[in-house]
Amino acid sequence: MSSSSSTRVSQLGAAGLLAALLAAVCLLHAGGAAAAELCVDYYDCTCPDAYKIVQGVLMEAHQSDPRIFASLIRLHFHDCFVQGCDGSLLLDTFDGMESEKDARPNNGSARGFEVVDAAKAALEDACPGVVSCADILAIAAEISVELSGGPGWNVLLGRLDSFTSSKADAENLPGPFDGLDVLRAKFRNATLDDTTDLVALSGGHTFGRVQCQFVTGRLYNFSGTNQPDPTLDATYRAFLSQRCPRNGDGTSLNDLDPTTPDNFDKNYFTNLEVNRGFLQSDQELKSDPGAAGTTAPIVDRFAGSQEAFFSSFVTSMIKMGNIRPITDPSQGEVRNRCAFVNSN
Repeated sequence: MSSSSSTRVSQLGAAGLLAALLAAVCLLHAGGAAAAELCVDYYDCTCPDAYKIVQGVLMEAHQSDPRIFASLIRLHFHDCFVQGCDGSLLLDTFDGMESEKDARPNNGSARGFEVVDAAKAALEDACPGVVSCADILAIAAEISVELSGGPGWNVLLGRLDSFTSSKADAENLPGPFDGLDVLRAKFRNATLDDTTDLVALSGGHTFGRVQCQFVTGRLYNFSGTNQPDPTLDATYRAFLSQRCPRNGDGTSLNDLDPTTPDNFDKNYFTNLEVNRGFLQSDQELKSDPGAAGTTAPIVDRFAGSQEAFFSSFVTSMIKMGNIRPITDPSQGEVRNRCAFVNSN
């Protein structure tokens, strides 16, 4: 054999060895014994265009629905707080199981399911049976924030989808009327920090819309007093009273952040500084008497530094994405359709 032929065989052998090693890594990531932790490159071999595919679906959806980015990050949040980040929120009700979609905090307000379904369909065309619905939610949340002017981050992937949904647990999601003590307890129960994670993730309310029914109590009958919430800025209260009259349509929509309603920025916190938080649960972070020694200083810090907010938000989103993910194939699956377990 000539030296050139020998060199070529050697190169082919090295390439073959590298391919075999990559294949072995991909098999492990796709569900082998070493797939116990989430990782950034989980789909690099099995569905390398997964992120771009989801991004394309979201960008198309946003052209006709400017609310969709805020709606998708909310889906990820509500999914992770119930049973962990397992796609359980996406399941429809079926025999013997009531869907989280029907729970009070989700029914009539959680939205974006059709966009998740469209992303799933596109991924199934490209790489069937590979990308979980739970991971689609995590990817969509990051894309939604980044395309709205917020920070980007490396999304940890490798979640499987649950076989069940829990309407009962979803009834206890953090709510718009919760006081600070209740909010802190719910974050602790979700294995998140009850100060920095609470404030940072609440900053997701810097974009999106909310229905009048969630503010009318603050406008007209706060805590049963027949008076407005005293922490609500008078000018902002007058503006909201026109938008949400006492006997008006409770489903009418308002901007959570009236200054930059579709941008992901620190203005949510600057609004809280001047008592212009739309939801009671938002303003509690600054105005509750107990906030002075817990959450109010964090609100102040984020209001003064978008960089500080973005940095903490990324950290908290990664932590939230790690709430009880399913990685054991005996405990979960990659659903073919996000609303149904595969046996259905």
